[in-house]
Amino acid sequence: MKSLFLLLLFCHVSSPVKHSLKFLFTASSGIQNLPELMISVLVDDVQAVYCNSNKTREVNHDVWKNLLKDYPGVLDLCTKECLEIQPKCFKSRLERIMQHFNQSGGVHILQLMEGCELDEQTGQTVFLQYGYDGEDFMSFDLKKRMWISLKPEADVIQQEWEADKARIEHNVNFLTQIYPERLRMFVNYGRSFLLRTDLPSVSLLQKSPSSPVSCHATGFYPDRATMFWRKDGQELHEDVDHGEILPNHDGTFQMRVDLNISSVKPEDWRRYDCVFQLHGVKDDIITKLDKSVIRKNSEVPVGAVTGVVVGLLLLSVCITGLFFFIWRRKNNGSRPANRFSPAHSKFSFLKCIIHDYYY
Repeated sequence: MKSLFLLLLFCHVSSPVKHSLKFLFTASSGIQNLPELMISVLVDDVQAVYCNSNKTREVNHDVWKNLLKDYPGVLDLCTKECLEIQPKCFKSRLERIMQHFNQSGGVHILQLMEGCELDEQTGQTVFLQYGYDGEDFMSFDLKKRMWISLKPEADVIQQEWEADKARIEHNVNFLTQIYPERLRMFVNYGRSFLLRTDLPSVSLLQKSPSSPVSCHATGFYPDRATMFWRKDGQELHEDVDHGEILPNHDGTFQMRVDLNISSVKPEDWRRYDCVFQLHGVKDDIITKLDKSVIRKNSEVPVGAVTGVVVGLLLLSVCITGLFFFIWRRKNNGSRPANRFSPAHSKFSFLKCIIHDYYY
C-alpha cells in the first residue's frame, strides 16, 4: 500500500494559491471490458498519471515524465499496485459491500478519493472518502480518527472498518505526514508548469435562432475562472444558465454560460456582453453579443469540446476523473453560480455515466 501512495504522492501541484494532490481509485464489478481497478492521479485537479489492472499506464506530461526519471522505479511500483496488490484489496472490499447489500451480481462501483490540499491563505486540508454505486458511502474523520458512515446502510461496514486499528493509524500517517510532505516537495518540482497561465478562446454558440446563446471558453488554465453575462455593464442573474468548469484532454479547462434571448429585442443586443475572468489575470475577456459572430454548435472545432467528448468515449476517464469535478467544484472557493448544488453527492454523477453508457 505504501508504495502506491508514494507514487501517487508524486502528484501534487498547483495554481497560484491552492495546491493539491488527489488520487482516485475505481473498482468495478459486472462491467464487461472495463478494468477491475483504475487509479487516476490528479495534480492541481489535472490528471497526471493513470494506470489500471489491465496493464495500462500513462504519464500525461513531460514534467511528470522527467520526475519519474529522477525517481526511477516509482512507475513500476505503481504498476505492481495496479496489477497485484490493490485489485485484490478493492475486490475484497467491493464483494463485502455487495454481500452486505444482498447483491450477488449486476453492475457495481466502489470508489475511493483521497489526498490533501494546501491553500496559502487558509492552510491545509485532507480528505479520504468512499463512494458506492454513485453515492457517498464512508468518510474518514481525521480529528476523531474514525470512520463515519454517510448513509444508514453503511453502519455495519463502518463498524468493521472501525475495528481495524492498524488501518486507521495507516490513514492518519498518510494524511498528516506523507501527503503534505510530498505535496510541498512536488509543488516546487513542477512550479514552472503549474504556475503558468493560459488564456482561452471564447466563442458565441447557438443551436437555432430561438435557442439560448452560449458563451463558451476553452483552453484556459488554471481552473480558477468565472464567466457571466452583463447588460449595460451590470451582471445578469435572470435568464442565465451557468455550466460547470470541465477538463480538456490537454490539461486545460472549458466552461460555458447561456443567455436566454427570447425576450431580448434586436435593437438591445448591443447592450449585452459576456465576461470571462481568470484568476491572476488583470484584464477580462469581453465578448459582445453580436449576431454576426454567433456560430452554430456544429461549426465548433472538435478541440473546443474535447473534455466532454473524451469523457464520453473513454469511460475509464469519466469514472476516475469526471465524478471528481463535482467534488472539487463543491468544495472550492469559486463563484457560486458556476458550482453544483452543495446537496449534490460527490459520487452521484457516476450513476448517470454508467446508466447512459451501458443501458
